[in-house]
Amino acid sequence: MVLAPASDLGTVRTTCAYCGVGCGIRAEVTGERSVTIKGDPEHPANFGRLCSKGTHLGETVALDGRLLTPMIGRRQAGWDEALDIVAGKMRDCIATHGPDSVAFYVSGQLLTEDYYVANKLMKGFVGSANIDTNSRLCMASAVAAHNRAFGEDIVPVTYDDLDEADLIVLVGSNTAWCHPVIWQRIEAAREARGTKIVVIDPRRTETAEQADLHVAVSPDGDVALFNALLADMVQRGLAEDVAAAVDGNGGVDPTVFAALADMVAARPRMVTVFSMGANQSVAGTDKGNAIINLHIATGRINAPGAGPFSMTGQPNAMGGREVGGLANMLACHLGFSEAERADVAGFWQTDRLCAEPGLKAVDLFRAVHDGRVKFLWVMATNPAVSMPDAGFVREALAQCETVVVSDVIADTDTAKFAHVRLPALGWGEKDGTVTNSERRVSRQRALFAAPGQARADWAIIADVADRMGFGQAFGWTNAAGVFREYAAMTALSVKHGKVLDLTDKAGISDADYETMAPFLWGGRHPMHGRVAKVVPVEPRTRAADPAFPLRLNTGRYRDQWHTMTRTGLSPTLAQHRREPLLEVHPCDAAVAGVTDGGLARVVSASGASVFRVAVTDGQARGQVFVPMHWTDAMASGGRGNLMPDQSVDPVSGQPGFKNNACRVEAVASDWRAFLVRGDAIAPDGLVWWSRSRVAGGWLHELAGDGMVDADALLPEGERIEAVDLARGMRRVAVLDADGALVAGLYVTRSGQLPAREWIADQLGQSGAQLSELLAARPSAPASDRGPIICVCHGIGAKQIIAAAQAGAETVANVGVACAAGTNCGSCRPAIARLLREWNDELAEAAE
Repeated sequence: MVLAPASDLGTVRTTCAYCGVGCGIRAEVTGERSVTIKGDPEHPANFGRLCSKGTHLGETVALDGRLLTPMIGRRQAGWDEALDIVAGKMRDCIATHGPDSVAFYVSGQLLTEDYYVANKLMKGFVGSANIDTNSRLCMASAVAAHNRAFGEDIVPVTYDDLDEADLIVLVGSNTAWCHPVIWQRIEAAREARGTKIVVIDPRRTETAEQADLHVAVSPDGDVALFNALLADMVQRGLAEDVAAAVDGNGGVDPTVFAALADMVAARPRMVTVFSMGANQSVAGTDKGNAIINLHIATGRINAPGAGPFSMTGQPNAMGGREVGGLANMLACHLGFSEAERADVAGFWQTDRLCAEPGLKAVDLFRAVHDGRVKFLWVMATNPAVSMPDAGFVREALAQCETVVVSDVIADTDTAKFAHVRLPALGWGEKDGTVTNSERRVSRQRALFAAPGQARADWAIIADVADRMGFGQAFGWTNAAGVFREYAAMTALSVKHGKVLDLTDKAGISDADYETMAPFLWGGRHPMHGRVAKVVPVEPRTRAADPAFPLRLNTGRYRDQWHTMTRTGLSPTLAQHRREPLLEVHPCDAAVAGVTDGGLARVVSASGASVFRVAVTDGQARGQVFVPMHWTDAMASGGRGNLMPDQSVDPVSGQPGFKNNACRVEAVASDWRAFLVRGDAIAPDGLVWWSRSRVAGGWLHELAGDGMVDADALLPEGERIEAVDLARGMRRVAVLDADGALVAGLYVTRSGQLPAREWIADQLGQSGAQLSELLAARPSAPASDRGPIICVCHGIGAKQIIAAAQAGAETVANVGVACAAGTNCGSCRPAIARLLREWNDELAEAAE
């Protein structure tokens, strides 16, 4: 099947910008910077399905905040000047301090072609392997586990195996939120064949609530759990008698463990999906191998509906792994043996190839901090936010001699430290390939012309290489040329006994590359007929600290992505979680003196940050959870990665984000407020502020001490004000010359604040009465939807309950009644919870 890249009507087939599912998209360009997004029904990764983030990509393609010209310090520059500086600084650094004084830190947001060129320059011609990627933060432990078990970074299954499994075990994966299209596929398997779903997770997530069995393992208890499970299968005669160090069962209730073992024993068609909850651990590699060991020993691999499945987090983490984006590998799944190095050097025709692995991410930033690395080029990522112990990383960036940042956004937390900023193409402008979690290569195609002076990452890197004297090896004229070279280079992986083989694409024409359909390398079961090795693993625990009695877990929200530079621009996606929440069990909240909706500070030995509190029994006692997404651009706190320390897995070098010691402290303020205005502000001197996008501008949540400085918060314009000193209430509406609302500030010292939705919708509008603007509600009460549950269709909790009251007793019935849950499906667990809670209330009332 050949998928045409575009039709006469302006429809372009491309690939989603977000997670590792790799969904196909049909994008209809409707204006200079506007597009209508639909799932591609012909793409084998999603067959037309999209999640909420993919569905609303069209809300993120405007040029707000974009970096559109090269910048040297705070001044604009031309490309020649900027690239001359980058090449000159790198060349001088190498000459004075050696190749290892230079480092690249890149990203799974890059296309494979970008990744290939960056890796070739750094390892092949700079002569250092100090190029690592933010994939180190999410997938490195899975890579290491694959290499130990299979001799290569191979995912041994495909999405089709989910369709044919009788048991799907989700380990450290909130699939309904983080990979919603895969969750839809899992739900479909349950509907079609009665597939059982098990979730192994310390938290009772929305995915866990929908499972047939939730196994509430202790933090980092996975190795013990899977070793115990393997031992149980050996006792039942269902597995080879391999050595498995059994030391408990990971803190799992014995009854629950017995139920899990019975389910595993009864269903040989078993796929185990593991993701960040397993990987982001100081024992992440061993967790991966414990899972793989169970599949090897029970023979549940290389067959339909069976195998371990590492689900990647980023759209091209897999492509980066293929071309050597990690510091401990060469391109095409090759290592650093003499034979492999000789072949790579011969293919690239270089005598400067690096001799050994480079610094992994955490060690790389330590080297920046202590001055060993003096030139750092960051591409398409935001390590000042995303790295563990992010305060330390900021110190490193601040004292590095030369920091270059290639990005689409002008003012990220990392870009603040850059000496040179280079404008790169964003999604909708890029042209190249990505590889998804099942090894499927898809095209990402441009929808719009390059804005301003933005350029493709691979072309920027190639121009720097040319200025350093390596132009002959970097002389491609388009992305197709880069892809051809990479495809040809996979002949080396074949030579060294690897599965990765794209040599049939080495001669692809520019025209055929343009229309290239998604394809799978390695086949459905690439380990079939190959040797897989059981790797003995033992449980590892982290030391307790009485000063920090709680265990901190960090992770994703359903409708946000990484550091929100893209999703933070979407008014629709902001509705799901407008602020970063500290999720804490009621008992732990009581001990800490924090209340639901209040503020609290999370403190660890590495750092501290303030969050809004959400008290929930979905969080286990002794454990707390915070999101990873918020940055200095979006809040005064909510910085989840300030608290994790620099501890890493000893094999993979992946940080242990999921299990750090912390404590929680209550944070008080004299007043609380919210502010709506057309533009975004970052107020100084407050106890708390955060902001989120609304259709007409921005909604700011505020808390502070002392007097409220309204002049600092509000723009110019005609002010209408109401004050109630007894209740400590103040409300100010600001109108422009035409009577349209440009801002509204609502303050209380002891009372309740009004709802935000209606007044936010009035930004830029002029129809409301002054009394309505001050009340923040219409004089004739509007229908109250309740909190938005389904962002795709704008359906609130009260509308869903109304549908239930009218007879919609199931999630499917609710979808028929009001459309909730019928698009991306990621809200279906929340709908199910609402229905369950409503039915429980009815049952209690009837008693």
